[in-house]
Amino acid sequence: MLDWNKLRIFHAAAEAGSFTRAGEALNLSQSAISRQISALEDELGVALFHRHARGLKLTERGEALFRTAHEVQSKLAMAEAVLADVKDKPSGELKITTTVGFGSTWLVPRVGEFLDLYPDVSVDILLEDRMLDLSMREADIAIRMRESTQPDLVQRRLLTVHNHLYASPEYLKRFGAPTRLEDLLRHRIVTYGDDSPPPVPEINWVVSHARRAGINLQPRLTVNNIYSLLQAVEHSFGIAALPDYMIVSNPKVVQVLPDVEGPSFDTYFVYPDELRDSKKIAVFRDFLLNKVAAWKF
Repeated sequence: MLDWNKLRIFHAAAEAGSFTRAGEALNLSQSAISRQISALEDELGVALFHRHARGLKLTERGEALFRTAHEVQSKLAMAEAVLADVKDKPSGELKITTTVGFGSTWLVPRVGEFLDLYPDVSVDILLEDRMLDLSMREADIAIRMRESTQPDLVQRRLLTVHNHLYASPEYLKRFGAPTRLEDLLRHRIVTYGDDSPPPVPEINWVVSHARRAGINLQPRLTVNNIYSLLQAVEHSFGIAALPDYMIVSNPKVVQVLPDVEGPSFDTYFVYPDELRDSKKIAVFRDFLLNKVAAWKF
């Protein structure tokens, strides 16, 4: 049977990409890490890493072992979380992931109040536009802009998001406010530009909306980050379509063409089924639902 301690060290080295960084993470010397990996390779009779000057690269056998070790470590972390969350009082770390736009503009400003209410809970927020794997314990909770199709996840609708067009008062003072959709032809339009899946559905709806009306909008600026769309608007570059949650009483932007609304979509509070009875997840869910009820999107 494989030694789990050696597997744990192998997993850390594979994630870190070097023995030195793995040693720093595990509080072991570089030589100790190297010895354990060499011993594991001797036991298995295969090379797990290609070693070169720039660091480590997994071999084909190493990739297969890493996938297994990662799954085992994730399941152990899940079991530890479940066992630790048995007290009446919510406590421990809560790892939350959501998109950059929603997290930076809406979620993060509200987390401080949650931490005041539950001083024994710590929060680690991971802002990623890609979806982290909850079943592999990359996070405990996800707030997602799309409904999940994974059967091992619990999800609850959190809120319905609406989309409008926004510009800064300074921009409108300089270029004038559009009063009709075709007026956008005379304005600087900022859109999301990336080949990867966008963080929210139909993010460039204003372009397709205009096209259906026979108006061919040509963006002056594209960026591959929705928070940067907001920054471009705040800095008076142009007009952009943004989810309303990103505005949140923002004095730097105002809505334009209020009768022009993009497609709405639902967001979801999602967590693994194994954490269904977690007290800290339950109190965080209830906290967010109260905040959503108090805020009109």
